[in-house]
Amino acid sequence: MSTPGRGLHGRVLDTLGPEITAGEYPPGSVLRTDELAQRFDVSRSVMREAVRVLESMHLVESRRRVGVTVRPKAEWNVYDPQVIRWRLAGADRPHQLRSLTVLRSAVEPVAAGLAARNATAEQCAELTECALGMVAHSRGHQLEGYLFHDIAFHRVILNASGNEMFARLGDVVAEVLTGRTQHDVMFEDPDPAAVTLHVQLAEAVRERDADRAQELTREIATGALHELDILAP
Repeated sequence: MSTPGRGLHGRVLDTLGPEITAGEYPPGSVLRTDELAQRFDVSRSVMREAVRVLESMHLVESRRRVGVTVRPKAEWNVYDPQVIRWRLAGADRPHQLRSLTVLRSAVEPVAAGLAARNATAEQCAELTECALGMVAHSRGHQLEGYLFHDIAFHRVILNASGNEMFARLGDVVAEVLTGRTQHDVMFEDPDPAAVTLHVQLAEAVRERDADRAQELTREIATGALHELDILAP
């Protein structure tokens, strides 16, 4: 998948970013911008722009008289959606999927409980619409359509929590759901039990049942972890 809206330096990032996150350039490796510009057949100014993007993700740092150095993984901005996408495209995919799913299991039940208390009537209606969209696309190998409604559903939950920190995790959740679909870490048709749980969660939020909303979300997360045990051990 190309990086939208970034022109030539986006083409560089589409190759160099996954190489760094896959460990092809271990921490401490020095990247020479002149050599990279020659490799990708781009100008040094384009290469510098690509490096600035990598720096913003904390994947590399520039040092005078040294060059561009790959930073340790512990310093990467692992919440950056592009970094998540690159890591999911590499050999680290099972570990990355599990880390993200465990994060969701810690955050989303609390967010769902808050959503049951704070959601507006419009958000409740949107949640129900998303759940029904998931049902409509849950058979016949319609994973792309299902993904669209699944992402929207979880964004509504996080936004309706009323907590801006949770809301900002919407892009993270979108990337893990997208990654599961694009890299075939999903059954050809979604688990019917998971689809039903989403419908019930929408009902719990609409009925202002915070405890039930939390419990249903925990069940969704447990099911997602179980799927990883099967499809990405």
